[in-house]
Amino acid sequence: MFRLPDWLRFELRERWERLEDKCKDLALRRWVNDNPKAVIGITAVSVILLLLVVTALVWPEKTSKIEPSAKEWFYDLNTGRLFTTKKGLTPPIDAPSGPLPNGRRAGVRAYVLTYAYEPNESERFIAFLETTDPRESGDMSGSSETYASGAEKWARGKLIRRINDDRWVPADSPIGLAILEEAFIPNENGERPYYCPPK
Repeated sequence: MFRLPDWLRFELRERWERLEDKCKDLALRRWVNDNPKAVIGITAVSVILLLLVVTALVWPEKTSKIEPSAKEWFYDLNTGRLFTTKKGLTPPIDAPSGPLPNGRRAGVRAYVLTYAYEPNESERFIAFLETTDPRESGDMSGSSETYASGAEKWARGKLIRRINDDRWVPADSPIGLAILEEAFIPNENGERPYYCPPK
């Protein structure tokens, strides 16, 4: 059986492809010449779409205003349950279950954290509890207060503990600082938890 040499087959195939391309180009040119209104319409629509896309990319996004929560989380030491109150109360406060067996108030502030953007109840956790140190006089006008950082000012006069701890410790003590550091440890994805305000 007769077989064409490879170089000839390659040459013929290349010429055939060039001929096909020319035919396609001629057909497209003929259509463009025969339909100028359609070409103008397609061009106009393309330009409008391009302008819309560019405008959408350049236009500044509306920033949603974050409304601060008017409530805070508190924890009932009698029942081990969270409850909410209006913001700004100093713990301890009256809890829904009443006072502790020793007569003291059972409501302490709870720091509820989450790693999720829109957390459900199972995605929240209580990092630590806070109450006021009864030994503090409330007068924080000492000279060292002027040079204290925001964290030091926050910690002064506060006692904190984990839920399962038995003992309250000063927030600015080494144990208190360890509790705070542990509360904000990143998860396996390297994300730090953040405060989850009550709704």
